[in-house]
Amino acid sequence: VITGGHYDVDCRLEDPDGIVLYKEMKKQYDSFTFTASRNGTYKFCFSNEFSTFTHKTVYFDFQVGEDPPLFPSENRVTALTQMESACVSIHEALKSVIDYQTHFRLREAQGRSRAEDLNTRVAYWSVGEAIILLVVSV
Repeated sequence: VITGGHYDVDCRLEDPDGIVLYKEMKKQYDSFTFTASRNGTYKFCFSNEFSTFTHKTVYFDFQVGEDPPLFPSENRVTALTQMESACVSIHEALKSVIDYQTHFRLREAQGRSRAEDLNTRVAYWSVGEAIILLVVSV
């Protein structure tokens, strides 16, 4: 949960037969890994029934399957060349950069939401003060 309420939400995941694979209540952050046993449409539902007055923003990410091998002949017996080894290390570093970027984007969304809320409150307070000043001056 990025923004809203106490940063908690209910989540449920069902397989194509309607069997519940995952169900958690009032979670802010969680990770769930499973292997699909059959083809079909998997359903997930986020519920906000405990705080219906508060809108929430939820971020979720799917990672489907394994990464394809960087080199198709990776199953070979010989060692990697220096260039191939460098490519593998760069590839791993870039995957961690993607994770960091996602984390910082989520934090930026939280900060932006807080700043917009604060800006709204300051604007209302200023309008209220202006009205009070007018009333007192009259």
